[in-house]
Amino acid sequence: MRTNFVLVQTDDQGRWAVPWRMPELPMPHLAAFAESALELDQFYSASPVCSPSRASVLTGRLPSAHGVHDWIVGSRHPETWPDHYLEGQATTPEVLARAGYQCALSGKWHLGDARTPAPGFEYWYAHRYGGSGYFDAPIWRDGEAVEEERYFTHAVTEQALDFLTTRDHDRPFYLQVNYTAPHHPWVDNHLPEHLAQVEGCDFDSVPREAPHPWTEARPEFREAFANPVPQLAGYAASLIAVDDGFGRILAELDRQGIADTTVVAWFSDNGFSCGHHGIWGKGNGTYPLNFYDNSVRVPCVVRIPGGVTGVSDELLSAASWHATICELAGVAPPRDAYSVSESFADVLTGTREVPNDVVAVVSEYGDGRMVTDGRYVLVLRRGGPDELYDNAEDPEQRRNLVDDPAMVDVKARLANSLADWFAKGERPGCSGQGRSVTGYGQLQPVSRGLPDDESYVQIPCVGLDGMH
Repeated sequence: MRTNFVLVQTDDQGRWAVPWRMPELPMPHLAAFAESALELDQFYSASPVCSPSRASVLTGRLPSAHGVHDWIVGSRHPETWPDHYLEGQATTPEVLARAGYQCALSGKWHLGDARTPAPGFEYWYAHRYGGSGYFDAPIWRDGEAVEEERYFTHAVTEQALDFLTTRDHDRPFYLQVNYTAPHHPWVDNHLPEHLAQVEGCDFDSVPREAPHPWTEARPEFREAFANPVPQLAGYAASLIAVDDGFGRILAELDRQGIADTTVVAWFSDNGFSCGHHGIWGKGNGTYPLNFYDNSVRVPCVVRIPGGVTGVSDELLSAASWHATICELAGVAPPRDAYSVSESFADVLTGTREVPNDVVAVVSEYGDGRMVTDGRYVLVLRRGGPDELYDNAEDPEQRRNLVDDPAMVDVKARLANSLADWFAKGERPGCSGQGRSVTGYGQLQPVSRGLPDDESYVQIPCVGLDGMH
């Protein structure tokens, strides 16, 4: 019997925001799942913001090859078109669909126009943009722009269950369950039964720090700095709702008797800070755009048929999902000269005897590029500032060692490794270097060849800021 896939992807879930690291967070289904699965503890997103990181998951390419460099503003802005940002690039669902898989999406797409199914998908329930409130969320239904009557997290779960029960049972399937949770808004946006589970909680595990010097005072986070508890309660409640849905999906796999032939993964598109390091936000929570571990190191827990359990410290890139899924499905992806995707299926099966030749992973956002070998983290920006951290001695990344004479060899080694990644993973005309990426959104695909001042939002847009 061929392998099925259920990929649960959250939105802005920090690595710290799991029940085994945040004692105030009741997520019993994820906690129980982790006991029977493998936690990938050094798993890095390809970008510290949603649309680029999601594009890398689906294509196996870095932003400088797939061309998505910031969160996609979409049709809320008058200067956008209904573009398909990954057009002409072979995605995981396209490859699987050609091999006979039935592919489905429930939830957030955020890689261009979502009015109709993206290539490879047969079942399609999609948010119109990338984020919104959780009540009356803007969605596409049969090609029409409507508002969702259900609490959006529940709607995503219910549509995923609808696919599982109505699918063609004679074919293997690939299901993406893309929640918008725990993305803000957090106050007055979540259900009483979920908020009740953290009522009266002070969230002592979450640090309270003065704003980082680079912090962008985005309107949605100003109140969070002043009084974090209501925001943290909403953040937690949103994840509790996802956990409820996850439990229902796992139960349905059990009911159908297919749990032992289905790969199930839970991971986040990028990390997030809720006051950690003096930041509320992710990569665009500061300017310069940041690559702190809280922004790029993400929670990832995977269970595969016959796989190993426990915790792995293998250094892995989320861009490797593409090759991994194809290998587990027994499908050969088409040759791609710009792919950096290296399968980690042998990590999941416990058969990796020696580490891959890839001894570092990278992340990219605009002019900035980060590389880590698991201990040291180097960030290079075309216009500076550069950063170098020793995660073993300084896990909170407080001491920038980039100008330390003792670190010259370390810096050179990491810089060479970074150059090697982009020698393979940069496509002409798609590089993030020299682009005016600010963290306020991308308006057009790079394929349009428009000037940067027409392709990226340079200042906050009223009504759009933060809705990514």
